[in-house]
Amino acid sequence: MKHPKKLETTPEISKRMANVKLKNGTAEVMLAKELWKNGIRYRKNYRKLPGSPDIAITKQKIAVFVDGEFWHGKDWEIKKEKLKNNRKYWIEKIEENIKRDKRVNTLLIENGWKVIRFWETEVLKDLDNCVKEVLELLSR
Repeated sequence: MKHPKKLETTPEISKRMANVKLKNGTAEVMLAKELWKNGIRYRKNYRKLPGSPDIAITKQKIAVFVDGEFWHGKDWEIKKEKLKNNRKYWIEKIEENIKRDKRVNTLLIENGWKVIRFWETEVLKDLDNCVKEVLELLSR
């Protein structure tokens, strides 16, 4: 697999990026715990699948992702116009993340998986509805 080119950045930004938490964020943990309470068994950050889904319900082949709005480009066309600092870097970074998410979705679907993605704030603000969506997908 071709590695994406390294983006130019400053040491300060590199240090900040190193502190970004990629797994077990608050929203992801909340959703996982609530699914568990509802009797749903799953694997977390399942590395055997493309994109390492945050929650993989392996028996029913459902991959659940909880995406951070900034990192995954929510309302991207509007947000990218507002970027001021290190604009070129962030545009390349976020747009590559968006493309990767689409590739991951396609690979999973081609392999018989159902994919559901939630925005982090969606889970934080309306956990019950997110759980309901997963349960509905399980019943199909």
